[in-house]
Amino acid sequence: MSAIHLLVPGPFDAISGGYIYDRRMVDGLRALGAAVEVVELPGSHPAPDEAATDGARAALAALPADARIVIDGLGLPAFLPLAQDLAERRAVALIHHPTALEHGVPEATRTALKARERALFRACARIVCTSPLTARRLPEEFGADPERIGVVEPGTDPAPRATGSGGPGCAILSVGTLVPRKGHDVLLHALARLTDLDWSLTVAGDERRDAVHAHGLRALAEELGIASRVTFAGEVAGDALEALYARADLFALATRWEGYGMAAAEAMARGLPLAITAGGAIAEVVAEGSAIVSPVDDHVSLSKGMRRPIFDPTLRAEMAEAAWQGGQRLPRWADRAAAFRDELDKARD
Repeated sequence: MSAIHLLVPGPFDAISGGYIYDRRMVDGLRALGAAVEVVELPGSHPAPDEAATDGARAALAALPADARIVIDGLGLPAFLPLAQDLAERRAVALIHHPTALEHGVPEATRTALKARERALFRACARIVCTSPLTARRLPEEFGADPERIGVVEPGTDPAPRATGSGGPGCAILSVGTLVPRKGHDVLLHALARLTDLDWSLTVAGDERRDAVHAHGLRALAEELGIASRVTFAGEVAGDALEALYARADLFALATRWEGYGMAAAEAMARGLPLAITAGGAIAEVVAEGSAIVSPVDDHVSLSKGMRRPIFDPTLRAEMAEAAWQGGQRLPRWADRAAAFRDELDKARD
């Protein structure tokens, strides 16, 4: 069988839901006996600079003629000048969410990205999405052929049930890169309305992707008078992240858009009650009764929704049980690679 080549912006060891998904697919495919090579793309993405465009051209030219090409959606826009080559080589696009839907970027950039993605989605032999919602939006908003679209949702690993902080108060955990799309600013505004309650917030997420926004979040916490209750933990992974999940009483994410919502799924897999906004596919992931769900960008609604579970440990326990039961029904990583391999095979049909 020809080797699979995953083309993805570097560094490949970055901590985000998309990169975790990519790494798990690579590991899973290799476990199934597939030869998989990872090609890290240079330059700035998703709005490509000259280094990104040159890097995409060089990466594609270096691949064997029989390579099975998979391009992560974050790097896909850089391949616009090579759309015909992608069509001829039956490339596959892996779409966590279209980059044109990213919040916090200029409208002109979003418009340009959408034009690139429309052309490139038509060129790819197969598009693998990580949620049914994204799969539904691509034909409607980007003109993609629904017959070429498949879905392979992320998985979860079996995990111990969270034990909680033990009190006093409610320990809230939010996991997500510090970029505008994750809505940490909305969460801070919501919690600032609840200073009469006993709570603390830990935000675990990479601060380097958008250092200006990350700095602004720290300043916002100071401005709102809640900085002493908020810990910005930076990028956290492995045992340290497991410890944060284990000690949390409530998971919160005020996201403006999620292609799936891996952090929420991980919280559910550990039996954590949730407080989220209905941004993208995340609201379709959470189990009934496990979550407070508020409209996107509505910190007043989120604040009202969070008040009772922060105050009432009995309600949190009921939500936690619904989360635990729902978490055990989520897809497992063990079968995700086989499903992804099946989608790659369809690109050759």
